[in-house]
Amino acid sequence: MKPQPAHPCGDRIKTHLAAAVGSVVLTAGTLLGAPAAGAQTAAYPTSRFNVDDYAASDAHGTLTWYNRSVGVDGTLQAVGCRRVWFGTYGAADKLLDARSTSTQCNTTYPLKTGIPADVPGGATYVIVCIDDDNAQPIKCERYYRP
Repeated sequence: MKPQPAHPCGDRIKTHLAAAVGSVVLTAGTLLGAPAAGAQTAAYPTSRFNVDDYAASDAHGTLTWYNRSVGVDGTLQAVGCRRVWFGTYGAADKLLDARSTSTQCNTTYPLKTGIPADVPGGATYVIVCIDDDNAQPIKCERYYRP
């Protein structure tokens, strides 16, 4: 089921894509579309991200823009219970895919995953949200491909 284009803080992206389809847990080392180890490739562009919840929690790190995915490498600092949601979007503001952490409480949690963007040229932008423990967005930021 692919959700229709929407801003995550508007329609809550169908409660964050049903908490990103059963809360697909970010898995270390999963970089879809990343080059094979040892492959000779040009450097992929990167962007820094930093989203805070206006309190004490934040998610920060680096987005790596591959041809058909976006890699995430960062950290969630959760004060209380928080989760992080990532969505890739195409040129027509269409949600391509999404990933979410599980709810994390009073901890530092590694963010390392790949978010599919399976269209020619990959994602145009990524939205990163810090959610409460009910998968409702507290704050979202948009990051464009460099």
